Amino acid sequence: MNTPEWIKPGINGAVIGAAVVGIVGFTWGGWVTGGTAHERAMAMAHDDVVAAMVPVCLDMARTDPDRAAKLVTIRGASTFQRRDALMEAGWATVPGAEAADRDIAQACLASLDVDAIPERPKTAADGG
Repeated sequence: MNTPEWIKPGINGAVIGAAVVGIVGFTWGGWVTGGTAHERAMAMAHDDVVAAMVPVCLDMARTDPDRAAKLVTIRGASTFQRRDALMEAGWATVPGAEAADRDIAQACLASLDVDAIPERPKTAADGG
């Protein structure tokens, strides 16, 4: 095909312009691929579920009849093992789930602040 000589600069400009727009859009414009958008959406959904489940974990901790013993166990664990101790206490197990969730346990542990919770004083009913 014979292309007129005056069209070639316009075609070259369009190709170079499209490349520049694509590069600028993906680097500074905030454009993402469908896969990246899906990954970000899944991460945000997971974070939202964890945040929504923290009050459930705190309520389970508050209403647990063995709360004092479990808090002693959690306090006695080293800092990096407290999450596992909280998971073993059962407070990070979402109702309906079979196993505790590590991310919920970590968020619950941060909100629970086990070092700041005073131990319940012994009463006459406890034999003390």
